[in-house]
Amino acid sequence: MSKCFSWFSWSCCVAVCGLGLFAFHSTRADDQPVKKPAEAPAAEAKAAVEAKPAAKPDRATLEKELEKQLSGCVFVGKFTVVGREDQAPKEERYTITKVKKQDNGKWIFVARIQYGTHDVQVPMELDVEWAGDTPVITLTDLAIPGLGTFTSRVLVYRGWYSGTWLHGPVGGHLFGRIEKLPAEKKTDKKPETKADKKDEKQP
Repeated sequence: MSKCFSWFSWSCCVAVCGLGLFAFHSTRADDQPVKKPAEAPAAEAKAAVEAKPAAKPDRATLEKELEKQLSGCVFVGKFTVVGREDQAPKEERYTITKVKKQDNGKWIFVARIQYGTHDVQVPMELDVEWAGDTPVITLTDLAIPGLGTFTSRVLVYRGWYSGTWLHGPVGGHLFGRIEKLPAEKKTDKKPETKADKKDEKQP
């Protein structure tokens, strides 16, 4: 026998109790469907989708940053020689005192080049190509006094460098980090004059 009884805040739901079939139905608040959290307003969602990335610096700005980054720095790293993979990479060091773009589009690098038994300081006129915001120092069959003729491509980015080099039939890879040279200390000492030197000779 089926019947609907009132039981506190309960009403009709079907259940078998004891010997009979009774109908009760729950109307408790915690049995109500769970409400989903409100969705973000359409305008807010649309603004998030349409958010534009930060503007990239233009070429002129990138070139000024490169001049600043490479003037007064040192490339500290290693180079390999293809065909001599059984040998450990050798150390290299390039101290760059000044970098400046010229009116003709070329770049002047004043550098001290140190690798192996070589140690020379030379000004070099080079090309700098760009892969997006990344500069690539470029030299093709460039004769460097005291060293020979070289071809190289060196990528520079966020304090690191990596690239390839060729010297006649020999070539390999080069890589390492870029460190800023310590700033020259200023001194309050005045330069000596002839009068100062004369006084020093007095007994």
